[in-house]
Amino acid sequence: MTDLPANVRWQLWIVAFGFFMQSLDTTIVNTALPSMAKSLGESPLHMHMVIVAYVLTVAVMLPASGWLADKVGVRNIFFTAIVLFTTGSLFCAQSSTLNELVMSRMLQGVGGAMMVPVGRLTVMKIVPRAQYMAAMTFVTLPGQVGPLLGPALGGILVEYASWHWIFLINLPVGIIGAVATLWLMPNYTMQTRRFDLFGFFLLAAGMATLTLALDGQKGLGISPLALAGLVAIGVVSILWYLWHARGNERALFSLSLFNNQTYRLGLLGSFAGRVGSGMLPFMTPVFLQIGLGFSPFHAGLMMIPMVLGSMGMKRIVVQVVNRFGYRRVLVASTLGLAIISLLFMTVALQGWYYALPVVLFFQGVINSTRFSSMNTLTLKDLPDNLASSGNSLLSMIMQLSMSVGVTVAGLLLGMYGQHSLNADSAVAHQVFLYTYLSMAVIIALPALIFARVPDDTSKNAVISRRKRREP
Repeated sequence: MTDLPANVRWQLWIVAFGFFMQSLDTTIVNTALPSMAKSLGESPLHMHMVIVAYVLTVAVMLPASGWLADKVGVRNIFFTAIVLFTTGSLFCAQSSTLNELVMSRMLQGVGGAMMVPVGRLTVMKIVPRAQYMAAMTFVTLPGQVGPLLGPALGGILVEYASWHWIFLINLPVGIIGAVATLWLMPNYTMQTRRFDLFGFFLLAAGMATLTLALDGQKGLGISPLALAGLVAIGVVSILWYLWHARGNERALFSLSLFNNQTYRLGLLGSFAGRVGSGMLPFMTPVFLQIGLGFSPFHAGLMMIPMVLGSMGMKRIVVQVVNRFGYRRVLVASTLGLAIISLLFMTVALQGWYYALPVVLFFQGVINSTRFSSMNTLTLKDLPDNLASSGNSLLSMIMQLSMSVGVTVAGLLLGMYGQHSLNADSAVAHQVFLYTYLSMAVIIALPALIFARVPDDTSKNAVISRRKRREP
């Protein structure tokens, strides 16, 4: 058992506060999407853009976050991130159209791009590598208060006030977070090299255009010619970046990262895994409200067991990985998540609502195990000189894959539901059944990647929750 100094624990709590802000906002927004659609006069099929706009902006802006943190200092960047996130929340609450809301979410995304990744980078700077998994578990556990409060709080605000309050609630949280950051967080800085602005532009263009192209004609209503243009721009941008980064010591992300087999497999698995996992937080409240007729508050309450399962598993995930190894844990949790998503659909359509909390609890357990294992597998074998770059690339891939996941979920709904979900219950149930069957296949596929993870003989350290008193 390993203990951390008190000052390091305080810094970890500040990072956890940033995790809390993001997780609270995300879970509230997911629950409120059907009500937003009705208020703004939009189809629920288009509301995934509210999620995609935020997550994609985070992915695009992430590559700059690590460099800015090293250059200006983690405290200054963390403070700026909270201010931007809070300001974006205010603009979201004042939005009267879907386009205004999407633009405001993009401003939130700029803040979010610097908040959690810089917090994760701070953990890497202050905690020994052997303790990284346990430290991240320590950080994300308090952050689970956000998802715990978010669904029920979002349901209450939407049902008894209006959806605008799900953003206004961020204002006092943001003010407290900004003050705590200035007061408690040291301003760690490092020597930086010149920022690869050209590489940043290429990656941003590639990610944005390919994600928008995926939404395509159904989501954006663009012509086939414009769609082909987006795909061409995206592919050329990514290939150009690979050529630009080859042998370039100043590249945004060094291609030498991919010489590490563990990092290579972990990154690929994280992208594929989160495409599937990213669908579930979007689909679950939409299905509960539109498919089953739950109220926003009732749908929010149903999400709490999933969060409790996630919180409970984080307490023992290090021991589970140490016992069974990364490969077995990742393959089993990936296949388990696909099975549990189908079980959720079956139980719901059969009308066994009393069993839904149990199913969602185990979904949270499996998801938590999978996320923690994917994150630490990817970073654990990187040398110190590549740790910052590898962490930033992982953070970007995480956000990009979740953006792709929500976009794919929206496409599946649109494909099976055609133009509207406002149909009779039998038709709506059929739409969601086909959507969940397709999602289960997508969720299960990354098991093929994780099956290639080599056996690992090293053990992750466990941080004790309370410092032992000296005898």
